[in-house]
Amino acid sequence: MGGQRTSESAEDNDAELESSLESAFDRLAGEGEQRLGRTWGALISTGLMGGIDVGVGLLAMLVVLDETGSPLLGALAFSVGFLALLLADSELFTEGFLVPVTAVAAKRGRPASLARLWGVTLVANLVGGWVIAWLIAHAFPHLHTLAVETAAHYATAGLSVRTACLALLAGAAITLMTRMQHGTDSDPARAAAAIAGAFVLSGTQVFHSILDSLLIFTALTGGAAPYGYLDWLHWFWYTTLFNVVGGLGLVTLLRLVRTKERVRQEREEH
Repeated sequence: MGGQRTSESAEDNDAELESSLESAFDRLAGEGEQRLGRTWGALISTGLMGGIDVGVGLLAMLVVLDETGSPLLGALAFSVGFLALLLADSELFTEGFLVPVTAVAAKRGRPASLARLWGVTLVANLVGGWVIAWLIAHAFPHLHTLAVETAAHYATAGLSVRTACLALLAGAAITLMTRMQHGTDSDPARAAAAIAGAFVLSGTQVFHSILDSLLIFTALTGGAAPYGYLDWLHWFWYTTLFNVVGGLGLVTLLRLVRTKERVRQEREEH
């Protein structure tokens, strides 16, 4: 009898897990469909705000880092930016590796719509981020030296196995953060995931295409720096590429494999 109860309990747990996974999949696909269907104006505005939100977090990080000299405390301060992204429903390019891709996999959106979302959001993030970086550089000139020194870790890094791994990890980390936020209906849990994701991205100095671009822009717009926009561009192209690979390959693909039956049902219905 005890063995039968254990077996029934395990089956109930499996059924509950599958139900939870299906609910999470439906949330992902539904939100992804909505994001893929945004108008051009909505895409541009949410992308600009995404860059500005990250810039506010960057400001908090630099101020705390300047006052304390602690990169880990600075990383915690940076979470202000990710909390803003969460609460304001802004769009960050690297948050587009799970939700809209799930919608495309379920045939609730077209690959062309995904390409539009990625392209517009990436450019808008950079434009909004450059503006906020210029404002930070000129409002807080005493932070310029710190920004130059901190950004050198990224701007002067050439492509290598190590730097590729740093970019892969950043893509995986932020996509995992997105997955955690969509796996719960609890607002405190979603906020905790945002804080954790921000801490990992900033505190470990992995290569994040948007966050670290804003740091480089702050250094470049505030005065002289031993690197320039061409150095940023060289760093940016491979960082963006490996962010995408890390987010899609290390998190999104595995998630879709885990829910492959639900994906198959959705594709048959559409």
